[in-house]
Parts: sequence; C-alpha cells; structure tokens
Amino acid sequence: MRNLNFWTALGLSTLSGCLWFLAVTPFDHSYLAWIASLPMIAAVDRTPSFRRALFLGWWAGLIETAGGFYWLIDVMQRFADFPWIGAAPIFLLFCAARALIFLLFTAVVLCVRRNLKLPMTLLAPLAMVSGELLVPQIFPCGQWISQAWNPVVIQVAELTGPFGVTALLMMINGALYDVMQAARGARLCAAAAVAVLATALIFGAVRMRQMDAIIAGAPRLMIGLVQPNFAYSASGEISREETLQQLTALQEQSQRLQRAGAQLLLWSEGSFPIAVPRDFSMDFSPDSLARIRRGFDVPTIIGADMYDAVHDDAYNSAILLDGSGRVSGYYDKVRLLAFGEYIPGIEAFPWLRKFLPEGAGHFTAGSGPGVLLLAGSGRPSWRLAPVICYEDILPGYLHRVGQLRPDLLVNLTSDSWFGADTEPWEHLALSVFASVELRVSMVRAVNSGVSALIDANGRVVEKTYPNDPYRQPRGPDGVLVSTPIMASSQTLFARVGNLFAYVCVAACVLALSLSWYILHRNKNNGAGR
Repeated sequence: MRNLNFWTALGLSTLSGCLWFLAVTPFDHSYLAWIASLPMIAAVDRTPSFRRALFLGWWAGLIETAGGFYWLIDVMQRFADFPWIGAAPIFLLFCAARALIFLLFTAVVLCVRRNLKLPMTLLAPLAMVSGELLVPQIFPCGQWISQAWNPVVIQVAELTGPFGVTALLMMINGALYDVMQAARGARLCAAAAVAVLATALIFGAVRMRQMDAIIAGAPRLMIGLVQPNFAYSASGEISREETLQQLTALQEQSQRLQRAGAQLLLWSEGSFPIAVPRDFSMDFSPDSLARIRRGFDVPTIIGADMYDAVHDDAYNSAILLDGSGRVSGYYDKVRLLAFGEYIPGIEAFPWLRKFLPEGAGHFTAGSGPGVLLLAGSGRPSWRLAPVICYEDILPGYLHRVGQLRPDLLVNLTSDSWFGADTEPWEHLALSVFASVELRVSMVRAVNSGVSALIDANGRVVEKTYPNDPYRQPRGPDGVLVSTPIMASSQTLFARVGNLFAYVCVAACVLALSLSWYILHRNKNNGAGR
C-alpha cells in the first residue's frame, strides 16, 4: 500500500470535511454522508507518521465543524459585541475542540490497525461512535444529523439512539474503503455491511408502517403553536411599552389559534416577558397588565423565567395553566446552555463575566425531567413531557424523559439569537430523533421558528419558517397542528439509553488492549531472538 505525501493527504482530509458539512442541512446532500469519510480514511491509513495522521483526522473534523457552525461568528458579533477579529479566534477554538471527535477516531484506527488487522468495516463505526459519545460538545451534534430527512434510515434510533445512524454511515464508508484497498476479506465485509444496512432499512420500513397504524387510531389534540418572532434584549431588560407589545402579540396570536380550534396553546421559551415568583399559582387578575390569558381560555403552556427570592435562584421554566387559569404544574430546564444560561468555572474565574452579555449565566438547573398533566373530562390526564431549548437533542437526557412514559414531547425553544438561515434548521434536524427514540410525537414552539409537529416516525408533518427578528422582522406567526397523543411504548432506547454507544466504546477498548498486547508480545519475541 503506497504512502501518500502530506499535501495529497491534506487535500483528501479537507475533501472529507467538506463532504460531511455538505451532507447536512441547509445544504441537504445527505447521500454524501455514505462516502464522506472515505478520503479521510485513505489519508490517515496511508500516512506513515502517527502524528501527521492524527493531524489529518483532526483537520477533517475542523473543516466539517467550520462548515456546519459558521453562524457562530455572527452570533458573537451580534450579541457579545465581539469584532470580527475577536470572534474568529474563538470560533476556531470551538471548531478545534469539536474536531477532537475525529482526532479520537483517527487515534483508535491507527493504534488498532497497525497491530491488529481489523477491517475498516468494523472499526470505523466503533471508533466514530466512541468519539461522538466521549468528546464533550457545547452544541451536541453527530454525523447522524445528515440523515434527519431520511425517515427509513433513522428508525434504528428506537434501538440504538442516534449513534446507530452514525454507525450505519461509517460501516458503509469503511466497507467501501476495504473494497477499494482489496483488503483481505473485503468482499465478505462488504456483503456483511450490505446485509446489516438492508436489515436496518427493512426494520425501518416495517416499524414506520406499524407506527402509522397506531398514529391513525390515536386520539388527537389540537395544539396552537405560538411563534411571536420577538427580538429579545441580550440583557433581558425591556421597557414597559415593549413588554406590553410583546404580551399583546402573544395574546392576539393565542386568540386567533383558539378561534381556529386550538385545545391547548404552547408559547415559546422565555416568551412571557415578565418574571414570575416561585409560588405563582394563578393567572394575574383581569385588571393586571401582566394577565396571561386575555381573550382566550384554553389550557396554555408558557415559557417564563421564575425566581426564588428566598434562595436567590432563577429558573428557565415551562408553566401549565389550566382552563381556569390555575397553575397545574411547571418544569424547570435541567440541561442549561454553557456560557448562556450558566458559566462553567465562573466561581473560580469571575473575570469571565466581562466578556459575556449582561445577565448571561444566571440560571439554576432544575432537579430532573418531569411531566405536566393535561386533564380532560372522561379520560385520564395526558402526560406532556416538556423539554426546553436543546434538551430535545440530548440522547442521554431524553432517555431519562422516556422513563416517565410521556404521551407527547413539548419543546419550548428560542433560536432567535442564531439568525434564520442555518441554525434553526439544524436544531429541527437534530430534534426529529427524539420522536423516534421514544415513539411519541413532538410539538415545538420556537420563538422565531422553526415551530413544528414531528410525528413518532420522525417526520416533520407541519412547520413554520424561521425569521430573523433582528434584521428582517415580521409580525407574530403560528400554526395549528392536529397532534396524535400516543402513550410511550417504552422503547429499547428508553430502557437502556446509550447502551449501544457504550458497547462501541468497550469494543474499542478491547481492540486497543489486544493491539497493545500483540505489540508487546512481538517486541518481547524480537528481544528474545
């Protein structure tokens, strides 16, 4: 096998990074994901220097991340007042950190294959899944995002979580590489890969048909998704006039959706513009300017900040008001966004605050997942599981939510900070996996879009479109969706969570141990001679 010179190898790694981000929304060339890693694998497997190969793998991850998260530079410029020259290095640091997934992948591949000749068909999925699981990410995202709009492919998430989709992609990439290199047993590996992929696709088609039958017979709840398209203040402080304007817009949209037939209204994350006390138990009086239910009277879930004056805590909460205006339950966001809702290490390094917008990092995490009970006459209460912001894309957290057996996932999100071109679509693409993992529908009320109904097969049934309220503002939007209410079937994923990914990590550890054993055995044999 001929070694590659550095520049050729670098070009191949760059090509891989480009193919990966082109496979993902908003570019949506998802077919590229089935071959995207081929150039990078060829580069790292045919580079004699271990350090150079590690760099090449890391470089592919850097290019992929830069192409997928380019919108972060604009976010830092708009909301942290970073000049371009200051935002770019921080963005590169973010890309370099996330590229550690690919560096870890490369390290495992090199260490194993140089002593233990495992086929890439097997090794590539094990190594990439391990990297995705073990490398921390501020915005969790894996190679599985590329298949979000291919529902038959993603049905394996019910068994494996989204990591199973990554494994399928890398298995095919690895099998193609084995065949191209005419590796020993390549045909057998390719046949096995085709068989596994075919089994996964057949499983997907059968399960989708089964779930469609269940969806067709499920009771329906008409839900109005209120999308206010607000431009939030970075400091969280708005004038009295702006508060009234925002609240009026929410109320008018709610009135319209109730007239259209909404039985439940869902407001987006933090949309209620007034913080409420922890003992908040009833809607404000009709003569109060802060009254929530003005002109409508159906149950409503609002996104609001709650404060505990006694303990000096603030929470990002979802609050359910019943038809009479009483608070029948609330949920506090558990997985807070680093550097937005909490600041890692701020106690040890308080000077970090001066680099962040005023008010950032002041929230307290909730105690754990929960359900809101939506009562109804003549039937048991429906169990609505709120997930706020990016909690709808966290497999580990969704596993805990699934153990509560919800009938519906309810996502309240504010993506208005990120513009309208890319991040809202990426967030939607990542969120479809939650419905497959738990086999329940999800409704999403997103401050400036994309608000949506996702069914239990991970298909986006209804959606709005994103708006950039800071640059191209438009009036409030919203959509009425007919939502199937399906009792959670306690899927394998809901029972065991990321077990599949941990098995992949264990397999990599075993392969690395065997490789180390063979290396030292050969050294000892050589020394003995």
